[in-house]
Amino acid sequence: MSVVLGYDESPGAARALRIAVEVATAFDETLVLVYGAAAPGPSGEEYRSHIAAIREAGRNGLRHAVTEADRAGVPTVVEVLDERPAQALIDAANRHAARVIVVGSWGESPMRGALLGSTPHKLLHMSHVPVLCVPPED
Repeated sequence: MSVVLGYDESPGAARALRIAVEVATAFDETLVLVYGAAAPGPSGEEYRSHIAAIREAGRNGLRHAVTEADRAGVPTVVEVLDERPAQALIDAANRHAARVIVVGSWGESPMRGALLGSTPHKLLHMSHVPVLCVPPED
């Protein structure tokens, strides 16, 4: 089994990372760090340049998360997937037999999340794996 974390360096991500490391440590699980890197647009040169930039941003952000997990002695797997974040997390959770998906929230209103489709909101409705939604620090 594993603990899957959606990590993107958003305001809620730092606390979600700490919680995910604690959960992985408590259950002696691997921490799977996931970044959904779906680029806007259907195809073409613009798509290729967007996806390259988004993948690089994801890899850079995940390096920080790997450093924190290493510091706690938690083994990691890193995945930068060409999918929207919620689907990337669900697919990673299925592949890695996740115990839980951990994701940070950043204080948006429930109505805004429902209308605009925030990743935590989508996960709560789509995932068959338990979802731990971590609010940001005060």
